[in-house]
Amino acid sequence: MNESTVPIRIGTRGSALALVQASMTEAALDAAFPGLIRERVVITTTGDRRTDVALSQVAKEEGVFDKGVFIKELEQALEDDSIDIAVHSLKDMPSVLDPRFQLGAVLERAPVRDVLITRVPGGLSGLPPGARIGTSSPRRTSQIRWLQPDLHVIDIRGNVPTRLEKLAAGDSYDAILLAEAGLLRLGFLTGDAPAATIAGIPGLFATCFEESQFFPAAGQGAVGLEIRAGDAHTATIAAALNHAATWQRVVAEREFLRLLDAGCHTPVGVCSRIDADGILHLDARVFPETGGGPPRTGRASASDPFHAARALFDSLSD
Repeated sequence: MNESTVPIRIGTRGSALALVQASMTEAALDAAFPGLIRERVVITTTGDRRTDVALSQVAKEEGVFDKGVFIKELEQALEDDSIDIAVHSLKDMPSVLDPRFQLGAVLERAPVRDVLITRVPGGLSGLPPGARIGTSSPRRTSQIRWLQPDLHVIDIRGNVPTRLEKLAAGDSYDAILLAEAGLLRLGFLTGDAPAATIAGIPGLFATCFEESQFFPAAGQGAVGLEIRAGDAHTATIAAALNHAATWQRVVAEREFLRLLDAGCHTPVGVCSRIDADGILHLDARVFPETGGGPPRTGRASASDPFHAARALFDSLSD
């Protein structure tokens, strides 16, 4: 069969944000390859099915690592040739992939900040002592407790709209933490700190943390395209969509996680930027997995992302 008549099958989760990211991928394909036939395949993952308990508990019950609850079924579809490209939020992907798969490309990165959504204006300073903060992220949990130890952090599950609705209901949470990228892609964020509101949900206010204050996750704000290892045809197509500067940054961030050998529950924040001379600058905070306490910190710069990651790892304070 002529390859031009064979569709490229795009696998995606069915959440609102995942579908937006699939649409972004499809638009990039259309721009790079006019006339390319493509097909969308929506797949329900373990993480989508199990929203009743914490991600760590889901992972334990399903026998996968925490991040695996959002990619396991997509990788199975790649393996059995049901799809050609799996679209992921890159921060959901492990730093080391199964040898059967590879990261084929990343789309241009969105803003990487974390956002505090509250039912009263004023951000952190507007919250009362002991306020209840909803997040399922160990990184966000550790950093928010580090910034304001009196806050009470509790687990929250569900997609972005569901979490916003839970906060608006006011029964369990005084605030929640979400990624700016997702809020922007879904059209919920209508302004910038400190007076942003949430579109379509009255009574919610958004305060964006600066990266230097609240370090993002490795890969946050980036969309990753996973393909089968050795699939040269799809690799060529994916490579045409790759955003070079984003690739440099996320390769360094993910390599740092690999060197750190961070567990699923290790709270790690990484900041990266590329200056006008093409030098990559990295900063990191690595919090203890248990027991609280201050983070180990590191800083490094290099032109090569792997060298930058190694230098960052070697710079970590005790």
